[in-house]
Parts: sequence; C-alpha cells; structure tokens
Amino acid sequence: EPDVTIVSGLKDTVVSEGDDVTFRCQVSHENARDVEWKLQDVALQNNEMNEISVEKGKIHTLTLRKVTEQDIGTVAFRVGPHTSTA
Repeated sequence: EPDVTIVSGLKDTVVSEGDDVTFRCQVSHENARDVEWKLQDVALQNNEMNEISVEKGKIHTLTLRKVTEQDIGTVAFRVGPHTSTA
C-alpha cells in the first residue's frame, strides 16, 4: 500500500462565535485509510456539530458548525504518520 502523504496542509483560521468554519487537507492518494481529525487532542466524529467528508477522493474536509469559545484550540488532521495542524 503506498505511503499517503499530506500535499496541502491546514490553514490557520479566525472565525466569529456562532459561525461555521471549514478546514481542508489534501493528501497524495485517494481512499486514504487511517485518517483522523482532532480538536484540542480529542478525536472528532461525523455528527450534527462536525461534518467530516472527502471531496474528489483526496481533499479531506472538516466543518465545525456554530463554533463557540470552547472550540478555540488546535485542529489536527492525521493520515498515517503525517500530521497537519492549524
């Protein structure tokens, strides 16, 4: 299985409380396994507050809905041994 690397990492973002914010990370291969999103070191699941998806096979996106002050912190995307943070 090819080593999947991060081609385009996360960008730091400033957002107002109550707004949605989207983070994108592009990887080198489609259908990447062992992918994880975290906020403040807590693994995120796809639910009504966090939308996790993949566009065009390689662009992994995380949308945090209606962010609050508690959402301040580091967002991390990990694929295998590679990590990008914002």
